[in-house]
Amino acid sequence: MAIYRLTEDAFVPVDETTFAAAGLRERNDIQRRIRVDISILAPDVMVVAEEFADWSDSSRRIDLLCIDRDANLVVVELKRTEDAGHSDLQALRYAAMVSSMTFQQVVEAHSRYKRLDDVREAEAAILAFLGWTEPMDEEFGKDVRIVLAAADFGREVTTTVLWLNERGIDIRCVRLKPYRLSDGTILVDAQQIIPLPEASEYVTKLADKREEERNGPRNRLREEFWAGVLKFAQAKNAPNANRSPTKRSWIGKSSGLSLNYAIREYDGQVEIYIDRGDEKDNLRSLEYLHTRQGAIEQITGPLLWDALPDSRACRISLVLPGGWKSPKSDWSGIQERMIHAALLMDEAFRDLLAPAAHV
Repeated sequence: MAIYRLTEDAFVPVDETTFAAAGLRERNDIQRRIRVDISILAPDVMVVAEEFADWSDSSRRIDLLCIDRDANLVVVELKRTEDAGHSDLQALRYAAMVSSMTFQQVVEAHSRYKRLDDVREAEAAILAFLGWTEPMDEEFGKDVRIVLAAADFGREVTTTVLWLNERGIDIRCVRLKPYRLSDGTILVDAQQIIPLPEASEYVTKLADKREEERNGPRNRLREEFWAGVLKFAQAKNAPNANRSPTKRSWIGKSSGLSLNYAIREYDGQVEIYIDRGDEKDNLRSLEYLHTRQGAIEQITGPLLWDALPDSRACRISLVLPGGWKSPKSDWSGIQERMIHAALLMDEAFRDLLAPAAHV
């Protein structure tokens, strides 16, 4: 697919190039930029380590080790070549090697990556990204996702990735195609090519099926809990009332400005999640809303205002007692409190979110 520059009279094709021809190196140029904004490859993901090699064979290094909002590990493997080399095989090895990592091991890796004096700072950053109030080893690292990024992908790699997708392995290919303008400016067209966007739902269903086989009781309880929440939401015409129960730990959207619900073992939260695609825009929106904190919290009560420094997104949340592991006899009260909180959050933020989208 070509890229064109629009002139007054015509579409002028922009010349393709290669990262090598542009003098761009894999680690020092491409990886260095991607770690600043990992959303280019995977939205709603946090980088926890770079060149991770916490095993005896230090010659094997994960380009970027990340986590997602569902507390899954994410292995990112980068290549500047047009065939992606053996990135699929490398990434599978790495995924297997990190699959047993605990929450504390990830915290320690993040502390080293950020060169923090106090490991508690790393723990706080990861907890804030996940929306957790405390570590939950039972919920952490249930799966490992893989993201491959390259200038293009050879048939051997794409065939392997498609086969793995069909068997429920969440592995994705993002093509980073460089172009050069006449003034020497380099453009990069970033597109997820496997799975295609229209097939992503299918891949998600396969992943859900695999997780159900491994974590059936937890998934069934969360889905049952959400069904009760959504009944209250429908009765009260609350946000997200039109959604379906899910086995996941949250309901809502992961982009834009949205009101979401999250549930954990023994607590939950209602949150305003801010991810407009750009870290600076997200911070400006948070700052805009923060100037109205007094009026907002008169309606909602005290909130947690979190810039999530290791994530592109920001979050404003209200934490509530009671979760999916609470006795079922308590669920109705927990669910009703969650919807009551959502209605208060909606009232407090409804007239502010639209202006915040333009600050």
